[in-house]
Amino acid sequence: MIVLHDYARSSAAYRVRMALNLCGLEYERRKVNLLVGDHRAPANRARNPQGLVPTLEIDGLVLTQSLAIIEYLGETRGPAFVPADAPGRARVRALAHAIAMEIAPVCNLSVRTRAAAISSGTITADDWVRPVIEGGLAAFEALLDHPATGTFCHGDSVTLADLCLVPQVYNARRVGLDLAGLPRLSRIAAALEALPEIAAAHPDLPEGGTP
Repeated sequence: MIVLHDYARSSAAYRVRMALNLCGLEYERRKVNLLVGDHRAPANRARNPQGLVPTLEIDGLVLTQSLAIIEYLGETRGPAFVPADAPGRARVRALAHAIAMEIAPVCNLSVRTRAAAISSGTITADDWVRPVIEGGLAAFEALLDHPATGTFCHGDSVTLADLCLVPQVYNARRVGLDLAGLPRLSRIAAALEALPEIAAAHPDLPEGGTP
């Protein structure tokens, strides 16, 4: 049995759900509710010492960190989520990291909650994340101005970069950002969201648990 320790609105967990679906794998989701602190509980820290989600139990392994999990799935189950050529892999990883390592960490639950708290109410969590997402996605849009951009971020197959983009677009919409000025990014996101495997991973689906 494949088990995903998951929270519906976690961007990192969302990435892994999409990857599992694209690989055609059946898996059990076990909810780790970030809003009530389940991620800090001893049971979650035992499997994920960072106290994060997702954690994937597969092949007798306990895997953490979404990008590493996705590459493992691509290498062991297919489809590959990074290109076969070294330049392509470098570009896809750079795009993925632009979101997963630059935007997402500044906007995660613990950071945005802390930012709101130390401001003594002068800013909200959404106020904190909005400029970070806006600036980060504007840079991502510029990175897509590249001959290798195709139907998706890199060519016509879903890659690691696309799996990072979809949750960040979701987060941008949640905080009220207008993406009309980002046409490449918006076109790619729409193409991705039309795929059944991507749609089935959406955080707001009833089976996604309580948002």
